[in-house]
Amino acid sequence: MLKTVAVIVVPNFSMFEFGTACEVFGIDRSDRGSGVPAFDFRVCTPVPGQVPLKSGLSMNVPLGLEATADADLVIMAPFGHDQDVPEPVLEALRAADSRGAWVMSICSGAFALARAGLLDGRRCTTHWHYSGQLAASWPLARVDENVLYVQDGNIISSAGTAAGIDACLHLVRVELGAQVAAAIARDMVVPPHRDGGQAQFIDRPMPTCGSAPMEALLRWMVQNLDREHSVNDLAARVHMSPRTFARKFRSETGATPAAWLNSQRVLRAQELLESTDLNIDEVARESGFGHPVLLRHHFAKVLDTSPQSYRRAFRGQLAEAG
Repeated sequence: MLKTVAVIVVPNFSMFEFGTACEVFGIDRSDRGSGVPAFDFRVCTPVPGQVPLKSGLSMNVPLGLEATADADLVIMAPFGHDQDVPEPVLEALRAADSRGAWVMSICSGAFALARAGLLDGRRCTTHWHYSGQLAASWPLARVDENVLYVQDGNIISSAGTAAGIDACLHLVRVELGAQVAAAIARDMVVPPHRDGGQAQFIDRPMPTCGSAPMEALLRWMVQNLDREHSVNDLAARVHMSPRTFARKFRSETGATPAAWLNSQRVLRAQELLESTDLNIDEVARESGFGHPVLLRHHFAKVLDTSPQSYRRAFRGQLAEAG
């Protein structure tokens, strides 16, 4: 169960990306009736005291790296990707990995994980600006520059800026379930789930009709997952030609309409498996897949597990929490 979170910062760390971890795990939402627990959130550094930020400001960090010793999750905040990393930081990351804790990097924090040897043979990512250098410097790391975040075992790496939010919410979903992740996302006013395989760099030409119609369409699609949605029908709802709609949809979401719908249906299926006693046939219908075989296919494709196994794992977590 995810309870204790430690974020490691080093000189020249990035304020915004560091803040994403603080926003997800560092705010006590336990009294809001949404099921979100109060995390034991710690910020630590090799030499406690004033730590300079990339922006020119500084932050007082009173905790040393001993704060990572019993953490369920250790997050490496981003820093100057070409700067040295203190050996105690690398030792703390290795120790967390060795005892089976979650280890996460945000943006250039992946370079610390690579220096610690934690990315050897593992899929990983970082900001697309730095992915080439990461791959060249650590050829054993399986770097994918075209994703928002990657989970390989207990290691999660994410791209820059908002992708850190996606990675944090992904882990919340894995450990605490869809409802808790959705509650945090709702409080932050961000989407509760973006598939990690979504494209990192999305070309956004000037919209021809503004973003509001597309956002309204996406909300309508989520509310009608059990319906068939052809490109022609969707294009007609926003008064576009099918070709223009398909191009704009991909530029706005990073996915095709079919892929985006399937990811939302998987998300809905997860919620139903976690929060209801519906059988697999009913979950398939309610989530929009219609047939159990399609539910199982897409569940395995996205989550590498079966609906039954996912439900057992989640119910097991609930039992442990109780």
